[in-house]
Amino acid sequence: MGRIRQDIKVNGKKFWTLFDSGARNTYVTPAVASHLVTFKLPKAFKSALGGGTKKTHQGAALNADNEGHKISTHALVIDEIGKDEDERPIEVLFGALAMQQWGIRLVPSEERLDLTHYPAVFVEF
Repeated sequence: MGRIRQDIKVNGKKFWTLFDSGARNTYVTPAVASHLVTFKLPKAFKSALGGGTKKTHQGAALNADNEGHKISTHALVIDEIGKDEDERPIEVLFGALAMQQWGIRLVPSEERLDLTHYPAVFVEF
């Protein structure tokens, strides 16, 4: 598992993001969700996150720019994700499923993302 922290842009505004291969899903805070299309989930979902259980009734379509690469994925809206190692509040937790979808790989030794596998074309079989 690995974790990389950096900003992504949502509608031109920067949000502090944790790319975490140990998290399956993607989460955003209400501050980020206010810039996104949101929707009510068919049922409440619970997630074990940051040492506690978080519950949400709301999802969002996360459309963002990551180092010049456009990404779009489903996110769950939760009140608070938590803080990083430097006590900075995490606004987006970008999970493994979305990283796989967009070809994002973590390079923990260099504290950076590898976007060389970003898809130019989605090939469906």
